[in-house]
Amino acid sequence: MPPRTRPTPAQEPEKLNEVGTDELREWFREWLAANADRLIPYREPEPASYEEADELHVGLLLLLAEAGWSLIGWPESIGGLGGNLVLRGVVYDELAAAGYVLPERCYPVEILGPTLLRYAPDLAVSYLPGLITGAEMWCQGFSEPEAGSDLASLRCRATERPGGWVVNGQKLWTSNAQMSTKCVLLVRTGTPESRHRGLTMLLVDMNTPGITVNPIRSAAGANHLCEVFLDDVEVPADRLIGEVGKGWEVAMYLLQFERGMYAWMRQAVLHHRVELVRHQMPGPPGDLEAAVLGEMYAAVSTLRARTASTLSRLAAGARLGPEASIDKLLLSRAEQCVTDGARRLLHPAVETGSGEWAAYWRSAWYFARAATILGGVAEVQRSIVAQQLLGLPR
Repeated sequence: MPPRTRPTPAQEPEKLNEVGTDELREWFREWLAANADRLIPYREPEPASYEEADELHVGLLLLLAEAGWSLIGWPESIGGLGGNLVLRGVVYDELAAAGYVLPERCYPVEILGPTLLRYAPDLAVSYLPGLITGAEMWCQGFSEPEAGSDLASLRCRATERPGGWVVNGQKLWTSNAQMSTKCVLLVRTGTPESRHRGLTMLLVDMNTPGITVNPIRSAAGANHLCEVFLDDVEVPADRLIGEVGKGWEVAMYLLQFERGMYAWMRQAVLHHRVELVRHQMPGPPGDLEAAVLGEMYAAVSTLRARTASTLSRLAAGARLGPEASIDKLLLSRAEQCVTDGARRLLHPAVETGSGEWAAYWRSAWYFARAATILGGVAEVQRSIVAQQLLGLPR
């Protein structure tokens, strides 16, 4: 007989107004224990195929949404249960700590969901329910072949026409585009010289005629990133996010959550990976191995402390400034420190190992190589910290 458990948040949503983080941890752990048999398919390691893993994740997201765990912190207008978004962070933290996957679909939810709520509430009511339950995957169309860290130079253009826009251009390094139903797309509506003052944000259906998606196979063998071509793609006028020419403001708001909840979710994954390394090591650690483990713990603990503070600020309605670059730098370092440590302490799993766990560590190590580039190049983040926080000269 499964362990007895309290009613779920979906059954007692009013409790979310009074529960604290410690009590929610206990509540969620009870649910995990009571549903252990149903959750077996979602334990790590996951399928090697990126697309197969995503298909599997949908089942886990359905269970979480049915019980209400993934709906905590979202407003009732989009199918949420209300409460504090920090509580949803607790759910992610405990899910990873228990050895379950954090579905890839959770990341765009946490980055794009708050942005739509803030800048396009009507679109949020219409389209976010499918996103927060995991029924849909969305992508974020920002980077281009000549516009990565310098987004103000992007050239993908939206020309206004009666009833909407026509978009032409290319996006590069777009995560999950091949599995997405919608794209939050940053386009130029001003002159080429207008830089950040001439950008606009649109919500685009990925099945619109004129959109071509080509997955980019990574060194680990996954199709995580894609290039997206847009040829005379028609976008209705009511798909505007924010105001025309104010896309830069929307993008900066969005990046707060890429530094906030996304970083918090990654620290949860990385913390679990340190524990995995400790348990998978072939023998007790000597001085050298202990030093490597200590470095891994320090990197993740620093990130955890920082992102916990950032998440609390976001939950309180604060707007992050250039200090968010510190979160990104700590995340990049932790990603690489943990996987480099795993490569040393579990040798030769990454280089020549076989089986599910060897493939898991190999994929994690390859993904971490890009950690100092994706989402904001480390050198650019250091320049922001130096100039805007420390007041150092250019």
